[in-house]
Amino acid sequence: MTHKLVPGSTLPDISVPQFGGGALTLNRPTTGYDWRLIIVYRGKHCGVCTLYLQDMKALVDDLGALGVEVVAVSADTEEKAAIQLEKVKPNFTIGHDLSVAQMKELGLYISDPRSLQETDAPFSEPGLFVIDQNGVIQIVDLANNPFMRPDLTWLMKGIKFVRNPDNNYPIRGTKT
Repeated sequence: MTHKLVPGSTLPDISVPQFGGGALTLNRPTTGYDWRLIIVYRGKHCGVCTLYLQDMKALVDDLGALGVEVVAVSADTEEKAAIQLEKVKPNFTIGHDLSVAQMKELGLYISDPRSLQETDAPFSEPGLFVIDQNGVIQIVDLANNPFMRPDLTWLMKGIKFVRNPDNNYPIRGTKT
């Protein structure tokens, strides 16, 4: 059973293979950043995902200036990811082979393929997590289909607002 993560809780300690080699541990920003934006996308079969990842490229430098690192992850194999990334040409880190158990741990919605033409294994629907240096979830957005995703420009403006100490903005949505 999938459970939903509560803002203010710690993102689970999940590692996946990193595209190009090594491992990507989701709940820890890389040195030089104190926050991380994690985009969970459906995979190569999703044209909307390709466009979303391409749109993210334009904001990576601005988010970096705010101390926010960008990473993205899907259930695709490295081979499938490589095909999609040829189109995306990301300027951020990509993880692959997210397992169904890891999807459940993250509280993601999970779908089965409609046919083998779509893909050959269960995949997660879109999810987005913004965590701080301690892995604490500051912002979370989960969708059950590819068409419901946060507007990236508004998301960046929101992160900038939340990160500004003058605003003293608390983590929202912590009541369960």
